Amino acid sequence: MWKRGISMLSSSKSRLLNQMQVAYGFNACQVFSTGLLNPAEDAVSGARRKPFVTFVLGGPGSGKGTQCTRIVNTFGFTHLSVGDLLRKEIYSDSENGSMILDTIKEGKIVPSEVTVKLIKKAIEASENNRILVDGFPRSEENRVAYERVGGVEPDIVLFFDCPKEEMVKRVLNRNQGRIDDNIDTVKERLTVFEELNLPVIKYYSKKGILHKIDGTGTEDEIFERVLPIFAALRYRVFCSF
Repeated sequence: MWKRGISMLSSSKSRLLNQMQVAYGFNACQVFSTGLLNPAEDAVSGARRKPFVTFVLGGPGSGKGTQCTRIVNTFGFTHLSVGDLLRKEIYSDSENGSMILDTIKEGKIVPSEVTVKLIKKAIEASENNRILVDGFPRSEENRVAYERVGGVEPDIVLFFDCPKEEMVKRVLNRNQGRIDDNIDTVKERLTVFEELNLPVIKYYSKKGILHKIDGTGTEDEIFERVLPIFAALRYRVFCSF
């Protein structure tokens, strides 16, 4: 079974897992092959466990979305992007969707109760108990609303810190064809992020659950800074599931 698990990994992922085993003291390959990171097995193992929720913060272009994908692929989390949830609601042609579209065009924050309900619905619908929420909370109002509605706080919070100039360059270069990806709106989004997110970052830092990550450099370099965080939490995230 162990060999079978290894054969399914790309050479680059195999190297990464070997590095994790040496550097962080656990056999990541065995974790993959034994199914400890298999959401399907979690779904049939009995009563639903309390989700291990990770919030991921960072301005537009900070690289948080890319790193979320790598965390998902390495550690078996489900990735919930607030941006994706909002866009899905827009395309649903619902009344909320029209309001969300107008709000985003103006570079403003979507009402907290709308965002929280979308997140809560997605978490409840997931068969996986390991959840990454990308791009939330975006304000103190978001944070308070989530705790009020859900009655809990996240288990950990990741904050990808990146210079403003670098984030602007990344957003303009990625050419995703988004309705709000022009230079003036990008700068406005960054200004809004800085003004509203600092209190959130300070709050979680005081709670002792914030992990600040340098968001500069290549994707691989940034992910090397992420790995020790989840390695240190392996008994909570993996062995308790």
